[in-house]
Amino acid sequence: MPVGLLVMKWDDRVGTKIEAKYPEEINVMDSTLMQIYSTHEYSSEAGIISIMVGSLNIMSYYSGPDKRYYVVLLLSLDDDPDAYEAGLSDISRVILQNTENKEFVPMIPSLFQRISIFPSLNLEQQLAVTYQDEIKRMIIERLREEGVVSKSELMIWLRDQYKHGFVDLDALLVDLIRKDIIKEASVKGMPSELLFFLNDILMTRRPPINLLKNPVEKGLPEKFVNEYEISIKNFFQDYKPSKEDNLELIKLVMDPQVYECLKLLRTMFPTKNELEKLKKKGVHDLDEALKALWENKMIVVFQRSKGIEYYALVSDFEISTFFPKYILNTIIKEYDVKSKADRVLIEFLNVLEEAYYSYKEMKKKQKKEEKALAE
Repeated sequence: MPVGLLVMKWDDRVGTKIEAKYPEEINVMDSTLMQIYSTHEYSSEAGIISIMVGSLNIMSYYSGPDKRYYVVLLLSLDDDPDAYEAGLSDISRVILQNTENKEFVPMIPSLFQRISIFPSLNLEQQLAVTYQDEIKRMIIERLREEGVVSKSELMIWLRDQYKHGFVDLDALLVDLIRKDIIKEASVKGMPSELLFFLNDILMTRRPPINLLKNPVEKGLPEKFVNEYEISIKNFFQDYKPSKEDNLELIKLVMDPQVYECLKLLRTMFPTKNELEKLKKKGVHDLDEALKALWENKMIVVFQRSKGIEYYALVSDFEISTFFPKYILNTIIKEYDVKSKADRVLIEFLNVLEEAYYSYKEMKKKQKKEEKALAE
């Protein structure tokens, strides 16, 4: 687990200057701060480094010469820095977007908690973090339309489109590449690296199918089964997927207390007493977590005459990647209008073929794992 987070800035007059830190009692020697500065200065480019200084395991993000900010994550000796790279990039952008009047300072404790859980996120949560990121959504939406774009062109476009300032394209692309959403490659004769769209992200609400199969076995009294089915039907009759709704759902996924409640609700119809047991898993404000699920129309509550309440999931959600078969029509259109060079489109087809078979193999493996769990 990380042991601390600090934000440092280089000042030509005084040298390294700590702007904020958490927890307050952490202490890093000036010589260590200078070593962080010197290591970044060697490359003089924005980005992440990982170094060991004595007994300190350090990751640091440098904003580049324009802002000259350093976001430093202090790790335990047995922590793997690679597991925190995407998280450090994520919180660094939040900090760098709020440097005016040091607005980031009160955010540091929550940002530290945010990055601390990164290695423990499951695939669903990892994709939620990616979808939540405004610039990554912009990149995905652009690639949905074109399929392939040059890295240099994308950088110019992002600077024009994104009005909040700081954009570190390389750090953003690392996460998308690792999740097999895009592939970066060079094509002979092209002046810039190209970004190919491999897999899209789907996010939508869906009925809680597993609960509907046999509600009584999963804890719902027989007298409420019909009412439960009607509640689900009524919700999905009026449901229309939207980006705004998806982003609200992502907030629930990224709230550890709400997510623990959701995981239990996916498997059974718990009573309030059963939900109270989640305190052992860190759910210290159960009422607030349930309120969030209720306000987002994810649960209903059934009450027996004795006052016992049963909590039922009305709408679950799915976030996953899928192979974008639709992109083949885009390639045909771009070939017809000659908007992309033939050699680029040929390489794109080769990349898609490889990605398709990898995707099929992954799905086959997932089905085997699901079958094994069911048995």
